[in-house]
Amino acid sequence: MGHISKPVVQKLKSSGHSVTVITSNSSKGKEIEALGVAAAVGSVEDRAFLKRAFAGAQAAYLMIPPNWALSGSWIDYQKGIIINYIEALRANGIKHVVFLSSIGAHMGKGAGPVDGLSVAEWHLNQLKDVNVKIVRPSYFFNNLMGMIPMIKNMNIMGSNFGSSKEKLVLTATSDIADVVGNELLNLKFKGHSIRYIASDERHPKEIAEILSKAVGKPGTPWVEFKDEDALNGMIQNGLSKEIASNYATMGAALRTGKMQADYWKNKPALGKVKLENFVKEFAAAYNS
Repeated sequence: MGHISKPVVQKLKSSGHSVTVITSNSSKGKEIEALGVAAAVGSVEDRAFLKRAFAGAQAAYLMIPPNWALSGSWIDYQKGIIINYIEALRANGIKHVVFLSSIGAHMGKGAGPVDGLSVAEWHLNQLKDVNVKIVRPSYFFNNLMGMIPMIKNMNIMGSNFGSSKEKLVLTATSDIADVVGNELLNLKFKGHSIRYIASDERHPKEIAEILSKAVGKPGTPWVEFKDEDALNGMIQNGLSKEIASNYATMGAALRTGKMQADYWKNKPALGKVKLENFVKEFAAAYNS
């Protein structure tokens, strides 16, 4: 289980709820069961399996798992998963759903991997008899871990965004887990609604300044790359062209301000974790 799902499961279990966790990795079954919950081993691409796994559930927490081996269209993969989920919800009469989407889903198109989440939101919103809470976290703190090789080998941090005055909205997975867990515990949401989740708001140059100082390389700059250079760099690091091009598109949406535009209009109260809290985790990973 990931950084979000595990604490959510622990919160639900400690409150007396029965929980079933879906995993595609059979070796994780014992780890899940050790938490005192049931493990359903199978693929979210298997609609019949999902219908069985959802049986008896009062509510469902849905997320679309990444597929780094993807060879076809990312958005088609995401659409296929959400349709499978919806069929499983309908088959079991589940009336409350929390869906993990993302900042940028308001765009509909032009946010790279988030485009598929926008499609997923649309399909969920067609469920007129189901209460749907869509949560849209921002850029994960953990994504900054990907900058470590860049700092070590190139003495820079960067992406194809960061030169504008706009701050980057950051989210800790623990703050996401708190929101998701509370929504599932309370089940007070009615109809269809969206909730943004964020922990901190910092400019990329400030992020580079604080993180580089923490790892003993103070003054490491944040550099904005051209879209083509960002794309080629990701492909050289092993990402498929489909996945890399989607991430390059997302970076461009951040650079233009379109990605975070709806967030600023619907700014939530910030969570507990700040960049200064994340520094320790980042430095530990850097030095490991």
